[in-house]
Amino acid sequence: MNTNVRGTLAGLCALVITGALGGAAYAQQSEVKEKPPIYTYVAEWAIPRAQWADMEKSEAADIKLMEKGFSSGTIVGYGNDMNLIHEPDGATHDDWWTATSMAGLLNQLDQAYKAGTPTSPVLSSATKHADFILVSRFYNWHSGSWKDVYTREALYKLKPGAPPDTIDMISKNLVVPLMEKMLADGAIHEYEIDTQAVHTDSPSQFWVIYIAANAAGLDKVNAALLGAMKSNPFGGPAFNAMVDMDAHRDALVRGNATYK
Repeated sequence: MNTNVRGTLAGLCALVITGALGGAAYAQQSEVKEKPPIYTYVAEWAIPRAQWADMEKSEAADIKLMEKGFSSGTIVGYGNDMNLIHEPDGATHDDWWTATSMAGLLNQLDQAYKAGTPTSPVLSSATKHADFILVSRFYNWHSGSWKDVYTREALYKLKPGAPPDTIDMISKNLVVPLMEKMLADGAIHEYEIDTQAVHTDSPSQFWVIYIAANAAGLDKVNAALLGAMKSNPFGGPAFNAMVDMDAHRDALVRGNATYK
């Protein structure tokens, strides 16, 4: 997300929070409800550039393991990505899978360990590695498999003293309605609003993530955000009072995804 869109999302979220706190957004808030939780395991790796071709081969082999869990119903989604915006100490690749229960998530992880995936030569070459378990109650997707799609990730952190239902308000009044429209238009294949199920970072963090159908889908989402901002220009102060924008980070990755 570029700087202009980042500011757009901040303004939109601010308007949502302002309206919700004042009761103006109650009607829309009542239309969007939480769904049963889904859990996502994300494994990030910093792979030396000389091993990127080996990483691609390793991921192709991992797909067979994922397909087995997918077919059995253990997981409902899986994929892998390559980071397009590199940082000196950041991850270059990731693997992930999604389940409707923590048991399903960990069962798939157990299968990966039994297959020896985490100790494969290419993963052993990683200079850094981190795992995350995320949980989402606001999400949706198209069923299918896609190759070379773009995933957009935006990380935010609430300030101390933000209302405990701030993330719910943002989800119900802003993110879900917007992303449902983008999903129906075919601009995106999936979206989710995540927090950590296992808090290895601050519990006040949350992620807004979507998988664009193609590069043009990224532009469509950005345009939708900008259009909404033009019609609702007065929310900045409330959002800035609740969200620490210095902690905001974006990521753009390209990879493959499959959802049931």
